[in-house]
Amino acid sequence: MDDTTVKAGNMSMRLAKQLLMTPVWFIQIFTQAKSFSKNPILGSALLNRLGLHVARIMLAHAIMRLRMLMLSRGVSKSQRQAYFNDGYILLENFLPAGDFDRLKTEIHSANAEVRECTQGDTLTHRIMLDENSLPNLPVAENFIKDIKLKRLLKFASGINAQPVSYIQTIKNHFVDGPPDPQKNLHSDTFHPTMKSWFFLDDVDERNGPFTYVPGSHKLSIARLRWEYKKSIDISSNGDRYSGNGSFRLSEQDAQYMGLAQPKGFKVEANTLVIANTHGFHCRGQASERSTRTELWTISRSNPFNPFPGIDHPLITRTQNRVLNAWRRHADRRADKRGTVSSWHVIDARNTIGTDNGGA
Repeated sequence: MDDTTVKAGNMSMRLAKQLLMTPVWFIQIFTQAKSFSKNPILGSALLNRLGLHVARIMLAHAIMRLRMLMLSRGVSKSQRQAYFNDGYILLENFLPAGDFDRLKTEIHSANAEVRECTQGDTLTHRIMLDENSLPNLPVAENFIKDIKLKRLLKFASGINAQPVSYIQTIKNHFVDGPPDPQKNLHSDTFHPTMKSWFFLDDVDERNGPFTYVPGSHKLSIARLRWEYKKSIDISSNGDRYSGNGSFRLSEQDAQYMGLAQPKGFKVEANTLVIANTHGFHCRGQASERSTRTELWTISRSNPFNPFPGIDHPLITRTQNRVLNAWRRHADRRADKRGTVSSWHVIDARNTIGTDNGGA
């Protein structure tokens, strides 16, 4: 078989794949799909010149704001204003001292499956708080199911559902590698999303404070112009993270949009931060080999669905099982390649919040 025949066969296979995938790519326009590199419709320079990306942003933000308002019962006016104006809610001394001490003691002695991800010179360890781990973590279970916390997280995420929750430890400078890409200011995706951090340790420049650009979640005219230009540039050529829909922010970009200076959350333990991660944020630079541990949640849903959903334990269990199944699938695929998945299980015990083991 000559090269011409092989090339013709490969071209035919690519065309067949495109024909089969085109309906899927089209449907993804109306979902939370964000990757320019994986969806040629979302990544079309022509369609983005015609305003596809900006149109998705504007519609998604309008629907998400409606959903947030629908879920604002039990959230104070000052908290709503802070979230809408600044993009985050900051609550110090969130738990009574005794409750916080019991939670911290339980977390630091947790014995459950730990998954690890390496990004640059940083390790991240996570224990998923689900039906597998929570029976052994009753204090943590009471915390994530607390009605006051749930109301805040549902409002901020615009969805009436329990967010995915983890015990998370960030381990700065624990491996040799390039700079951690998560320490570059970025927006997670094109629509409002929620992440929260309940810090179990004091946080300062030593262990890298969470950093956020106040007000950067807003759809100003300058932000929309920047998103428009960025969508066209990335459709032609862009870095891997931006190509996946997580746009990076340069100093020139920040000046163009007239953004505020980044705010590092140097806070004491027992502080809760809830942020709209459409706004620009990052892990702060850590001055030394160090860790910080938190109860971390994430919620990301289809921003084009105007209904906030139904909070039911079956939905939460299904969500957690799907995520666990996907992780195991990634493990099997990596094992066949002779590698490990990006989030792989480590043979470690009591690594959460410690400076030894797992590094």
